[in-house]
Amino acid sequence: MAIYIGIDLGTSGCRAIAIDENTTVCAKAITAVPLPLRKANHIEQDPEVWWQATQRVLKDISNQVNPAEVKAIAVDGTSSTLLLCDKQGKPLQHAIMYNDARATEQATRIKQYALKRSAAQGPTSTLAKLLWYQDRQIAQRAAYALHQTDWVSAQLCGRFGVSDINNSLKLGYDPVTQEWPEWLDKVKTPRRLLPRVVKPGSIMGTIRFELTERFNFPITTQIIAGTTDSTASFMATGASQPGEAVTALGSTLVLKVLAEEPVFDPKYGVYSQPINDQWLVGGASNTGGAVLLKYFTLEQLDDMTPRLKPAVSTDLDYYPLFSQGERFPINDPNRKSKTLPRPQDDVEFFQGLLEGIASIEQQGYERLAELGAPFPSKIYTTGGGAGNEAWTTIRELVLGVPISVSAHTEAAYGAALLARKGSINITANLKSFQ
Repeated sequence: MAIYIGIDLGTSGCRAIAIDENTTVCAKAITAVPLPLRKANHIEQDPEVWWQATQRVLKDISNQVNPAEVKAIAVDGTSSTLLLCDKQGKPLQHAIMYNDARATEQATRIKQYALKRSAAQGPTSTLAKLLWYQDRQIAQRAAYALHQTDWVSAQLCGRFGVSDINNSLKLGYDPVTQEWPEWLDKVKTPRRLLPRVVKPGSIMGTIRFELTERFNFPITTQIIAGTTDSTASFMATGASQPGEAVTALGSTLVLKVLAEEPVFDPKYGVYSQPINDQWLVGGASNTGGAVLLKYFTLEQLDDMTPRLKPAVSTDLDYYPLFSQGERFPINDPNRKSKTLPRPQDDVEFFQGLLEGIASIEQQGYERLAELGAPFPSKIYTTGGGAGNEAWTTIRELVLGVPISVSAHTEAAYGAALLARKGSINITANLKSFQ
């Protein structure tokens, strides 16, 4: 039976899931990744740690399944993480991470010319980061501007300069016309660095020969164009009807809802991407699991969770942020985290943080509805907080919408589904390279 592998590259970890032809999980692997380096609003990571982590999880998977049955691999990663490479795909320096906000001047320039529907607005956009490199003469030495997903996929198949639609949105790609728009020239975008854009699930190539020996995979193993981590998480849930939404409770809070028409608003970083015959409308807040880990360890969170009282509100009215600045549902770069007063009881404080994040989630879906998307009729949950039943109860009380945990919540599972779909549709996908 054929096996398909999905790889999810997160900020602090790398996960892999293998599924069979019936989409049943047959193997899992996880490994830690060193946290990005932070200096004020500069956040960077050595891409080599991504590649080392990818190899570790692939080796682990190959030891759990018959590697000769592996047919395809797809990768998902953090949106708007940018890496410049030379002709051989070697990074020129550390990657600028998705939440790096240094490119404020470049974001102002983009705002003057970008279409309203462009997702390339704001200092954390990939395009702003590319222009930051351009202004410092660094981009001139590069051959490719790549996202995290692009680079790791290329490491697997040796084909650089290719990206998927979902990752390319924040680099300026227009999902409506499906092309790089003319306004990019007005902000002096180095077009020669822009990747060739294909649909998620397209065939990028086959695995490099030296990797077949390392993992005992067949030389015919296909490398499938991936997607962003939040989109992979959405795919994993099985949500398919307009009004069905997915909240990703990861390091940050990402909201996505299916709509019949696209919705765009650069002020709040709201954008839409095509998904089958519908549009996936989304926004992302800077709150999330990273805030919880700022105050407690994972062990402490696990210990306190059974003592939560979700039916009894703390009324603490928090707006928890990891650091200063918010993008959605409130656009305020100077927004400060509100986690005071802090009660003496850590469990009460923990619950107050969870209630604060739930309140931001509710405000986020209200913002999307205000802009034209449907308010959720049902919410699926993915990410590290998905399995916390007490938190789910808190969120249901705040949002007034049924919330369920999908049988599959991991982004790596969504990437594995994408690998399976791409492999099955190999004939159609090959046409995108003709």
